[in-house]
Formats: sequence, structure tokens, C-alpha cells
Amino acid sequence: MTRCDWALASELETKYHDEEWGIPVHDDQKLFEMLILEGAQAGLSWSTILNKREGYRQAFDNFEPNKVAQYSPEKIAELLQNPAIVRNKLKVNATVTNAKLFLQIQQEYGSFNQYIWSFVGHTQIINKWKCMQDVPATSAESDAMSKDLKKRGFKFVGSTICYAYMQAVGMVNDHLTYCEHYTNDNK
Repeated sequence: MTRCDWALASELETKYHDEEWGIPVHDDQKLFEMLILEGAQAGLSWSTILNKREGYRQAFDNFEPNKVAQYSPEKIAELLQNPAIVRNKLKVNATVTNAKLFLQIQQEYGSFNQYIWSFVGHTQIINKWKCMQDVPATSAESDAMSKDLKKRGFKFVGSTICYAYMQAVGMVNDHLTYCEHYTNDNK
């Protein structure tokens, strides 16, 4: 099978590429998970986060935002001792803050899905990149998303993180045109 170059680094990355990356996600809990994991990646490799993903799921109550939003200072201190996650105080605290804000958006829009997909007009953007060097780190949409999330108080949501998030949850399909996961209609 022909895949995007980045997906060949490990079995875990290949599985993620084949089964998740670029596939539209509309489930709020999954959207929350990916928002947190993309923020956790800041300054690190995606493979580091993929390798710790199960640890994150266990440590953060399977990314149930209602539970995460209620974490006490004691729970946060416990998380900072957990080797199964990235033990960065700013990132762990941001997870709790972002959970609270996530819940506010759900109240305002009826779902986080409704809010987040509005940045792409509720339709996946399908790009036509021929090589990895063509794929941008940001876009006008990720800039707008980042600006709005920051205005609401979210942390670890710069435009580059937002663009990676958009790729992860299928808001953009950045599979390279030669990849078998690139939509055949668009070749």
C-alpha cells in the first residue's frame, strides 16, 4: 500500500495514518481527546504522543470533559507524577482549563462539533499536495480557529497546533495525492 511518507516511521504511525488521520470526526469526546493530544504534542514529536496515548486515556478518564473539568489541585499534582503522560505543568493545567471551556462551547453551540466544524463551513477541505514539503503548517482556517479559541481562554491552541488538529480530525484531508488514502474522486 502506498502511504504518506510520515506514516512509514513506525507501526503505530502507520496504523494511525490508515485508521484515523484525515477521517472526519464528529463525536465531541473524540474531538476533545484530539484537542488535548495535539496540545500535548507542542514541542514534541507526534510519535511521542501516540506512544503515550493509552496512558493519557487512563490518566484523563478517557477524555470525558465533564470529569476532566472537575479535577482538583490534588488530582493535577497526581497527574504530574504520572510517567504515562507528558508531565508538563502548563500542559496538564491547560487540559483542565480547556475541558471547562470545551463544556462552555457545548452549551453555547449545542455541541463542540457544531462549533469547531464551522471553521471549515462544516465540509472537509480536500487538498492536493504532491509531496510533504507542500503541506503547510497553518492555514487561514487554522489562524481563525486559533484566534477564536485563544479569545475564549483555551491554551496550547496556536495556529500550527490547530492545523495539526484539523488534519487529525479530518477537517482537512492532507493525504498526499499518491497515498491510497487520498480520496479517489480528487485525483
